[in-house]
Amino acid sequence: MLTILGFAMIATFLVLIMTKKMSPIAALVLIPALFCVAVGQGAQLGDYVIEGVGNLAPTAAMLMFAIVYFGVMIDVGLFDPIVRGILKFCQADPMRIVVGTAVLAAIVSLDGDGSTTFMITVSAMYPLYKRLKMSLVVMTGVAATANGVMNTLPWGGPTARAATALKLDASEIFVPMIPALAMGLLAVFVLAYVLGIRERKRLGMLTLDEALAREPEPETVSAGTGGTGGKDRLRKGAAASASGTGTGSGASASAGGTETADEDDDAFQGLDPNRPTLRPKLYWFNAGLTAALLTAMILELLPIPVLFLLGAALALTVNFPHMPDQRARIAAHADNVLNVSGMVFAAAVFTGVLTGTGMVEHMADWVVGTVPDAMGPHMAIVTGLLSLPLTYFMSNDGFYFGVLPVLAEAGAAHGVSPVEIARASLAGQALHMSSPLVPAVYVLVGMAKVEFGDHTRFTVKWAVLTSLVVLAAGILFGIM
Repeated sequence: MLTILGFAMIATFLVLIMTKKMSPIAALVLIPALFCVAVGQGAQLGDYVIEGVGNLAPTAAMLMFAIVYFGVMIDVGLFDPIVRGILKFCQADPMRIVVGTAVLAAIVSLDGDGSTTFMITVSAMYPLYKRLKMSLVVMTGVAATANGVMNTLPWGGPTARAATALKLDASEIFVPMIPALAMGLLAVFVLAYVLGIRERKRLGMLTLDEALAREPEPETVSAGTGGTGGKDRLRKGAAASASGTGTGSGASASAGGTETADEDDDAFQGLDPNRPTLRPKLYWFNAGLTAALLTAMILELLPIPVLFLLGAALALTVNFPHMPDQRARIAAHADNVLNVSGMVFAAAVFTGVLTGTGMVEHMADWVVGTVPDAMGPHMAIVTGLLSLPLTYFMSNDGFYFGVLPVLAEAGAAHGVSPVEIARASLAGQALHMSSPLVPAVYVLVGMAKVEFGDHTRFTVKWAVLTSLVVLAAGILFGIM
């Protein structure tokens, strides 16, 4: 019964948010509460929620201070050279812009933090998508899928969890997987190219001069669609693109709502090379601080929330020594902080009920039990296939610490080594990054002003395809 109710709860949640009958934050709270009562454990709801909040509180703290830290780094111009290079390549060609989105997301993903990747990627690319009336779900889909592939880096999380759960060395899992992951990343770039060609056909082959010649459309535009302004505003935006500017520091984006063309133009000028928040004299300090922060994360010198808390405090103090300026920077990023932290705590209700009621355990046992004995010698492939739905509907912790050991034990009984099972378990990460249980995805859709349901409908099929490419490449190369 718990198995059926668990799948029913997940299905209900996905249907409601994809059909936009409920907002994600409301669905994350109300649906599990309803099912908790349905399984006869309503009296324990408070305990489950508190436990879920306690488990996700460090994640919420990390995201809060990571948003402030990297928001400040964007404000002061740390990432401007990378952004200028990508935007110079993109110009006003939809195909190049989509490919540039994938490349930028992949590069920034090297830091191992999804929220950082999405903040920088959306900040750079959002104004180009808006200015050229491109589909914003293309941007979010490509960015999420690219980050999902790169999330398999040893410091990204899944590889370390797999290594810990099966008592293996992380490098033993990751290094042989590099060719398969490279194929997955190549698949993302090919996908970006195909989607870009489709956008180019839809919009036409555009140049900056052609964009300038467009008729002004001063009316209000809905969030998540392309926006235009008057010819003067368009000329400013096109000039900004040519000089390598992008959108705001991530401060003004929030999910839903509408915006006027003037507001869109303000966002477009967010990475203006003459913006007052730039600190060119402190560039190398900020670069060194960021490098030190990432190094400390990789070496696990301190818990990640503590590192970002210290980093944010130091970045604010050095770059903006005056209190009014510090308050202004914190206020500028407050919307994102509130949206993301609120979503994380709402997700804590969902995961708390799913885990506390025993639904996750029963669902995992049912899935493993449905694997025929004849598939035993192929448990690595089975694990790879199961990683797609399970890492989408479960947290990485739940999958790697709860399900993976069971799969590894089943594989060992048929002569399949635990390291092969561990490698196969990484295949589903391209899809996992668009899971409603991943806090960073709310940073992505919030800053891009895209409805989560729209992002899900568009992205899932491409993410599944990318994950299957990784799995097929792993089999082809004899990695699993």
